[in-house]
Amino acid sequence: MKYTIKIHKISTVDELSDAWKIEDFKELLKRFDFENDGVNDIKELKELLFMAITDKEPNEAAAILLDYSLSDHLNENQIDSISYEMLVDKISEEYPVIGLHKTLFNINQLLYKAFNGKFPNTKATIVDFEITPLKNADKEITKEIVLKSITQNLDASNLIKRLFANQLSAEEEFDEANDVIWQLDKNENIYQMITSEYWMSRDEFLSDEFEAEIEIFEEE
Repeated sequence: MKYTIKIHKISTVDELSDAWKIEDFKELLKRFDFENDGVNDIKELKELLFMAITDKEPNEAAAILLDYSLSDHLNENQIDSISYEMLVDKISEEYPVIGLHKTLFNINQLLYKAFNGKFPNTKATIVDFEITPLKNADKEITKEIVLKSITQNLDASNLIKRLFANQLSAEEEFDEANDVIWQLDKNENIYQMITSEYWMSRDEFLSDEFEAEIEIFEEE
């Protein structure tokens, strides 16, 4: 299957705009035992939360945030373990919990800013692009199709190419594509992909416009 891809914009960010809502900040302040009665401004609530976070030990603050966001997915021992791992090193994108990488990024960045850099500064990559199916190509654009196409325009040293060579060549299923790409949105004919800088950085992109020929794994 062939596709043409045109890159419009590549951004590197240390915070996602939809990471936290007013209701999140209010509930987190309660969990940090910090009064917030009558405060409804999101910026003020965020500043209060930063103060509340720094009243705790770093791993304790991390555990509270993890419990709030991921208690449905992680048990108490996992939360305790990750709360220490986040402090000494950024969480590997290969952490064996499906679909949680974006949430872990949001938590890490809240801790990084609250503690003035005591936590690692992780970053996300946002790519705005067009992708046009050519002959014999699926018109439904999935994360797998996007990732297989985009990686053909990345430097040879890119981590996805090195870790998932068999999946990219369709020798194996590529379920991991759903976790490598945190979010894939479409607005008219423009797509936006959000992933971690760990997986791809703007410096690794080779061209603004290219063609990609990919294959999809089929069980025998």
